[in-house]
Amino acid sequence: MDPSPGLLTRYADTFIIPLWTGLLMLPFTGPVNALRIAAATGAAIIVWRLLKADAAASLRRSVTGIFYRITAAYSRTVFPVKRSAILAILIIVLLIVPLFLNDYYRDVMTLTGMYIVLALGLNILVGQAGLLNLGYVAFYAVGAYTYAILSTTYGLSFWPGLIAGALSAAAFAVLLGLPTLRLRGDYFAIVTLGLGEITRIVLNNWDSLTGGPNGISHIGRPSLAGYVLHRTLDFYYLIFFIVLLSIFAMHRLISSRIGRAWIAIREDEIAAEAMGINTFRLKLLAFVLGSAWAGMTGVFFAAKMAFVSPESFTFFESVMILCMVVLGGMGSILGIVLGAFILITLPELFRDFQDYRMLAFGVALVLMMIFRPQGLLGAVKKTV
Repeated sequence: MDPSPGLLTRYADTFIIPLWTGLLMLPFTGPVNALRIAAATGAAIIVWRLLKADAAASLRRSVTGIFYRITAAYSRTVFPVKRSAILAILIIVLLIVPLFLNDYYRDVMTLTGMYIVLALGLNILVGQAGLLNLGYVAFYAVGAYTYAILSTTYGLSFWPGLIAGALSAAAFAVLLGLPTLRLRGDYFAIVTLGLGEITRIVLNNWDSLTGGPNGISHIGRPSLAGYVLHRTLDFYYLIFFIVLLSIFAMHRLISSRIGRAWIAIREDEIAAEAMGINTFRLKLLAFVLGSAWAGMTGVFFAAKMAFVSPESFTFFESVMILCMVVLGGMGSILGIVLGAFILITLPELFRDFQDYRMLAFGVALVLMMIFRPQGLLGAVKKTV
């Protein structure tokens, strides 16, 4: 029996993926550079296969085990640092470093923090409860416009506006979730996709309330003890503390019985219902909490920009937030932080290559689905 067809089938992606990558890059880089990129991609795949081989894997495990024992002994005897101490050092660094940066990098870090909060909220839906929401930006817009209208019309300040934006987005989620959460899979995703587009169109056409395409301007800034936050550094520290609060709340929520019930629903909804879990009520709770987080972030966005318009809440924003959750690892808080850093901070640092940004996103996601579908820091599912 000729083994060559099986061998070719097994290693077909070693040739197909570089060829596909080179063809994608051809219109942008020219034939020579496209060939180089294809060759580099092929070499990376070959190295990856070698690392996954049994002999290389056992060697890697041995080296990793030796390194782990050395570092563990060193940490116990010489430098006993706990996780909490490392976290405290990281927080102190993030508090000090912006003082030595210019406004551009502070603004990038503020934007990254804002998307971290948005992705943490979406993670409740997608990563924990398994609800694919393609219109998440709608709740972000509801929170932003709620505060914009209340601030410009009734003079509402920022701190009550945070609560008002979260509650309005949560109420919007209840109105949508009650009739639609009995849908599953792709049907629910299509409904949320339609919701996002309907929300943007309504905001664009309801001139008397939302200002239509012109949006709403002169939105009130946050104030603290009589000081009005207006500098880029002020907004960085504000979103920094919101991120810390969100991470703490998400960690407690995911570790609770409700978080475990969400995971059970995500893995097998029928089995979870058979075990006595009220799946509809818990899915509605996840939908409401995740939407409230988006509404709260929308209030911060409106206060920072002092202006909102429908162009800020397009379908692309929902895709970006979903990519952060998927890329970092669904259900992983640290993975979501990493995903936001990769998709927001790195493109700004490599702005010279902005013409290839979407192409790089597409290639990265395809490679992730092939080689690490659980995400960069997601947990690997073990099968028996």
